[in-house]
Amino acid sequence: MSSNKIQAVGQPAIVQQQDDEPVFPRYAGPAFLSYGFRPFFLGAALFGAVSVVAWVVIYAGHGQADFLYPPREWHVHEMLFGFIPALIAGFLLTAMPNWTDRMPLSGLPLLALFLLWLAGRLFMASPWLGASASAVIDGTFLGVLALYVWREIIMAGCWDRLPIGFLVTFFAGANGAFHVSALRGSSTDLPERLGLGVMTLMLTVIGGRLTPTFSIEYLEDRNEAKLPAVFTRFDTVVMLSVLLAVIGWVGQPEHPWVAMALIVTGLASLVRLLRWRGWKTWREPLVLILNVGYAWVALYLIALGAALLGIGFHPANAIHLLTSGAMGTMTLAVMTRASLGHTGRPRHADRLTVAIYLLVNTAALLRIFAPHAETPTALTHAILGLSALGWSGAYLLYAFHYGPYLVRPSLDE
Repeated sequence: MSSNKIQAVGQPAIVQQQDDEPVFPRYAGPAFLSYGFRPFFLGAALFGAVSVVAWVVIYAGHGQADFLYPPREWHVHEMLFGFIPALIAGFLLTAMPNWTDRMPLSGLPLLALFLLWLAGRLFMASPWLGASASAVIDGTFLGVLALYVWREIIMAGCWDRLPIGFLVTFFAGANGAFHVSALRGSSTDLPERLGLGVMTLMLTVIGGRLTPTFSIEYLEDRNEAKLPAVFTRFDTVVMLSVLLAVIGWVGQPEHPWVAMALIVTGLASLVRLLRWRGWKTWREPLVLILNVGYAWVALYLIALGAALLGIGFHPANAIHLLTSGAMGTMTLAVMTRASLGHTGRPRHADRLTVAIYLLVNTAALLRIFAPHAETPTALTHAILGLSALGWSGAYLLYAFHYGPYLVRPSLDE
């Protein structure tokens, strides 16, 4: 890792530096399998780019595919329970060693986990083993990831990370519920809302930690006199309010009080964001983009609540403030930062990285403002097509620009 001096083979498994970051024995295998962010970030970027274009082509009536589920359900599942879990895995497999002072998953175990995720994508697209077996293979990945997270938390006694363990477990459960409903021919609305709710909470918890931490770090380096607090009681109240609003939406999505709760928590989340003074980080897009990603979360909560009251966006478009806006922006923000820092490179956004951020945010704007109708028009198809090109372009550009960093050894090794 970028901040750790690597110990030679034969030294103690973990030593502590003065900055209290763990130091691990030298990994002797392929660099690509040294840390989880390498295979999972690259795999997610390529899959996210290809799958969205495939969906738009099929949606526009220009292609057919023998997916495990109908095209709409396949698209929802693969973006929510296929694409996003790879990014979660890449983040957690890289962060856990720093949180727990335990060895990272690497080598053959990491390869096996990555191949399990990849098998899920292949069998969802072409279920030649049968529907049930394909669903089980796909569902196993998040189950194994949840077990890994719990093992690390328990073995290290890292109890402050319990919320992460619960969220990954609920996410795995939502994926299982999706498969059960889809295989029975029932509506998948409830597991979809549960998955979206878990993602909202993950972005609130993890994004709510990373964004102010890196913003403050940047402002300190620039000798800013006034710095926001990383975490206060107000943050706790906001997070709890988001939790309650999300639970209400999962259980009673049409209730007007739930809609009002979503709007209130969205406004509170905006206040939380403004307290981090993120606009002062505009000179470094690598930090600013984290604030933009969190802004999408707050706007999503407001837009969804308003949509449920019949105001503003159609609910399907409002949800894309989360899926296209918040998820797309925040994931690329974390991917680019981690790919630079953990390969020994300066944490600075170059022009191609800025282009990545512009593409994904433009794609999100096009998606949420695309006309919604039961029978899509040529204009709708055109806007969705442009949105898909922007989204895919962002992730392909990430793969092109950062892929070489991910497959080669870190500069500080």
